[in-house]
Amino acid sequence: MDKVSRQVLVKKGAEANLYLASWHGRKVILKKRLPKKYRPQALDDQIRSYRTIHEPQLIHEAKKAGVPTPTVFLVSVKEATIIMEFIEGKQLKHLLSEVSPAKRKRLCLKIGKLAGKLHQHGIVHGDLTTSNMILGKTGKIYFVDFGLGEKTDETEARGVDLHLMKRALQSTHFKFADKCFQDIIEGYQRVLGVECAKNVLDKIKEIEKRGRYIVERKM
Repeated sequence: MDKVSRQVLVKKGAEANLYLASWHGRKVILKKRLPKKYRPQALDDQIRSYRTIHEPQLIHEAKKAGVPTPTVFLVSVKEATIIMEFIEGKQLKHLLSEVSPAKRKRLCLKIGKLAGKLHQHGIVHGDLTTSNMILGKTGKIYFVDFGLGEKTDETEARGVDLHLMKRALQSTHFKFADKCFQDIIEGYQRVLGVECAKNVLDKIKEIEKRGRYIVERKM
């Protein structure tokens, strides 16, 4: 890929590696999807190509829905690589533990509103965690990494999205996870309305019951 230099690995993922790089004098993130040797090559090429095309489309759709996302500069389907804007800021995964309760509430309300905007426009993030949210210098919360996202209006998919958010909070921010999730749901409800939010919450409870049933069956 032309004009890319000074690549530094910043995240090694199961599906892709992220590199901080320089491109035409601009600091960027380069996301490269890795070949999977356990898959037949033709299938692997097809999956990586699809996801390389699909993720920038979702990022663009999210931006149109009013959710801040990185700007995509270049997509190479052949190299399964995306070059996108580097967002200067701090991951909410680290930030929520450092701020006052009042600011934490404001951030969680904003997360809920942004998740609501995604779902309102038929977008499910697929990996909705505070690791994939960055508070930029202007105060905007950016959603990143739409690699597992999809276009759907199904309550099941929305429930899975927010259930993952709840689990991530319990894992990373266990001291105030319940309060954070309540505030996220409050923000979500402000966008989608009481009835829709209730349907999604009911779905989350159903998903949690399924999980407990599976654990009990294994015991």
